[in-house]
Amino acid sequence: MSRLTLMCGLAGAGKSTYARTLQDRGWVRFSIDAEAWAMGFTGSSTVPPEVAADIRASQREAISNALDAGVDVVVDYAFPSRAMRDEYRDLGRTHRAQVEVVFFDTDEALVRDRLTRRRGSHPDDVVVDEGTLEAYRSAFEAPTPDEADVTAIRSRW
Repeated sequence: MSRLTLMCGLAGAGKSTYARTLQDRGWVRFSIDAEAWAMGFTGSSTVPPEVAADIRASQREAISNALDAGVDVVVDYAFPSRAMRDEYRDLGRTHRAQVEVVFFDTDEALVRDRLTRRRGSHPDDVVVDEGTLEAYRSAFEAPTPDEADVTAIRSRW
């Protein structure tokens, strides 16, 4: 049975670092940021919503194919809403995968510190300004206790 792991958390929380460790172990990693970067969109607020939607649609198909082939998959998105997490849970279950959500419950001061050190040098280093972070933070729905497949990673330092 293949595994589907969904990264969940704010920008700067540690999702991509964790996802890359899985990728280094042979998992296939999907990232909107990486795809958008390859298309020339090198900032968090420069990806038009319709482009992000097209990337997600294309990646959903590739995720489905990978799971059907028995490959382990990590989806390196923020999964900011319960509805989005549920959508991808259903995708994984449809393709008989074991689904896990890894939630990065990272201290806000640490997130801000990490983001101030970003330079925009690669897809996992996209600069996120204060306004964009605040918009992400205010719209983010943290996983709730009834989401039984969640593993929380708490970073406070």
